[in-house]
Amino acid sequence: MTETVEPLLGKFSDGCRIVLEETRRVMTSLDEEDWNRAAALITGARSVFVIGNGRSGLAAQMAAMRLVHLGLRVHVVGETTAPAIGATDTLIAVSGSGTTPPVVRSADIARDNGADVVAITTAPTSPLAQRADVVVILPAADKQDHTVSTSRQYAGSLFEQMVLLAFDAQFHALWANTNQTAERLWARHANLG
Repeated sequence: MTETVEPLLGKFSDGCRIVLEETRRVMTSLDEEDWNRAAALITGARSVFVIGNGRSGLAAQMAAMRLVHLGLRVHVVGETTAPAIGATDTLIAVSGSGTTPPVVRSADIARDNGADVVAITTAPTSPLAQRADVVVILPAADKQDHTVSTSRQYAGSLFEQMVLLAFDAQFHALWANTNQTAERLWARHANLG
């Protein structure tokens, strides 16, 4: 006898609808001036450093790779080849809550060494935001917000998605301001491993 199993969850299309609706809502609410100020610090830096933990950190690393494609010197904090941060450098610090200890400590170290800090967070009054030269707010739930009032997605999923999508939009804006072809950017793409 074969037993029919009823799905316990919604359909895949329901999940797609939630993700698309939420990311569209956040993308259309982003403050362009904040992103423009961040772009000025990023493109004017001697070197750009990125830090984030967990999935936020993975999204930050993806943003770092796109900045490398533009020809910027970019380092991921914590990698053994990352040099010391100093004056004329910029740290992009990503934390939904703005309280992630290693991210906040890195912002302190960057400031102590004369570097600029760009905070990417959901929390405008967080410790990270207070240490930043530019605060970019992504109006998405952080991972501890389980109220579903901001996002129906689990944990910090919307924030992490928005870090990736907003930085991809930033990349395209920065690229449009250069005379670099796609082939020129591709020449900087990783070719080992």
